[in-house]
Amino acid sequence: MSENNYKVGVIGYGWAATAHIDAINGTNQGTVTAVYSSRELNPEDLKSAHGSDITPYQDLDAMLADPDVDVISITSYPNQHKDQAIAAARAGKHLIIEKPLALSLEDCRAIQEAVEEAGVKACVCFEVRWSNQFQTTQKLIADGTLGNIHYGEVDYYHGIGPWYGQYRWNTTKENGGSSFLSAGCHALDALVFCMGSEFISVSAMNAQSSHDIFTKYEYPTTTVALLNFANGAVGKVASSIDCFQPYYFHTHLVGSEGSLLDNKLYSNKLHEGDKVWNEVPMALTDSGDVADHPYQDQFQAYFDALDKGEDMPLTSLNEAMKSWEVVFAADLSAAEGRTVSIEELR
Repeated sequence: MSENNYKVGVIGYGWAATAHIDAINGTNQGTVTAVYSSRELNPEDLKSAHGSDITPYQDLDAMLADPDVDVISITSYPNQHKDQAIAAARAGKHLIIEKPLALSLEDCRAIQEAVEEAGVKACVCFEVRWSNQFQTTQKLIADGTLGNIHYGEVDYYHGIGPWYGQYRWNTTKENGGSSFLSAGCHALDALVFCMGSEFISVSAMNAQSSHDIFTKYEYPTTTVALLNFANGAVGKVASSIDCFQPYYFHTHLVGSEGSLLDNKLYSNKLHEGDKVWNEVPMALTDSGDVADHPYQDQFQAYFDALDKGEDMPLTSLNEAMKSWEVVFAADLSAAEGRTVSIEELR
């Protein structure tokens, strides 16, 4: 067990922040000791809710200047991420950044540059990679059960309407950005994670529900993207945040030896004929509630990597940037009605 104790300051005190705080406090090394919010917060209320002594700040510069704060977790509105992440990095703080990393590729790269210049470490919240479903899926890929994957699709279906807290700001272009930036980036990142090859080009299209609830969005709420990978594989990602249906994180991988459909497996290596799916014991990614996200496993890996002075596995900033490039390429493709290659972005 590590002897280090990382004191963490959280920027923003909303729904995601509460999940971050409890997950950080659940790790072996992390303790939330400070929270910045534009609202006045009561220290006793914070301690009662989260079990640790937390100093509330209404001055972000003051929290960043606190020498006892080692790590900053950013859970604020997306349009604030860039400036806050850069300020925290320049203050010498390690970073945890909730998705979206930022709302433009230029802003993401500005964060990346500030982190590299400051010599700090950053974790990006693509926490689906740490879910039981995708950890199990990776094991099946690694042991050859599916063979070489030549086609994959991962789709995100989650109607984000007024019944969901994110809706009040998510409808705006300023903070929601796009269907992928708002939420579907998790599916796109999961596909990149599973395909194991560099993305080379994407062709995407948009649509939007005609229901009154979803016409309030200032951007198209459904996007579908077709991806080409360097190894010759192809993939598809759909992001629908304007659907009326239960949350569904659809996954279908097709390989030279078998296929995986959510938690159902067929493989030549199981020798059970051509009509039998085998159910794989895994906890499916089936909820948009941040309380159900695998933040604690992700943050534990992050603090373990900090102990070693290394980038964390799976969701370091540099690793996450590969998926953010695909997100922005897909949005550009849909906006301009053409195929976009990775070379155009670099």
